[in-house]
Amino acid sequence: MSLERIVLENAYVRLEPIEERHRNVLRAAGDDPDLWRFASINQHNQDFDAWMEDRLAATERGMDLTFIAVDKASGECAGSSSFLAVTLAHKRLEIGWTWYPKRFWASAVNPACKRAMLGHGFDSLGLNRIELKLDAANSRSWKAVEKLGARHEGVFRRHMVKPDGGLRDTAWFSVLKDEWPAVRDRLDARLAAFSRPSGC
Repeated sequence: MSLERIVLENAYVRLEPIEERHRNVLRAAGDDPDLWRFASINQHNQDFDAWMEDRLAATERGMDLTFIAVDKASGECAGSSSFLAVTLAHKRLEIGWTWYPKRFWASAVNPACKRAMLGHGFDSLGLNRIELKLDAANSRSWKAVEKLGARHEGVFRRHMVKPDGGLRDTAWFSVLKDEWPAVRDRLDARLAAFSRPSGC
C-alpha cells in the first residue's frame, strides 16, 4: 500500500512531493557539510545526487513520500522531510530524512512541517503510530524531537553503518494516536508564538 502524493500546507510552510525540477534548489539549500554529519548518505554534501536519486525513486515507487519544504514568508526552499517505512496495513509510518538549512533552524519551519505531517498522518490517514528515528549521538535532533512531544522508546545499538564506516546507534521515538491531541496543541502553541508581534 502506498501514499497518495499530496501537497501539505499551513500558514508557515508548503510541503510539495519531490520532483526532478526540485533538484537544483534542494542542492543549493543543502550545500552545508554540517547538515549531513549524521546522515547515512550524502555525508558532507559530496553525494547530493545519490540522496536525490534515492528519494525520487522511493517516492516514484510509492514506498516513501519525500517533500520539499517551502517557507511561505520568504518563498525559499526550507529543506526536506519524508514519510518513510510506510505500513498502512498496520497504520504506521515514520517521519524522517528531515533537514533544513541553518537559516531556518529555531524558526517556525520545523514545528510547522511536523504539524502538517503529523496532522496528515493521524487526521487524514487514520494512523495509530508515527515513528521518528535519529542518530543517538545527534543531541540537537534529539532535543528537537523531544520538544515536539514525541516519546523516547529506546536505542537500537549498532543499528546502521555510517558512510565513514563507523557504527550508528539509533534512538527511536514515537507519537501515538491518543497522544496526538496533546502534541497537536503543543505544536499549535509554539507556532502561535511565531505570529505574535515582537515585544509581546
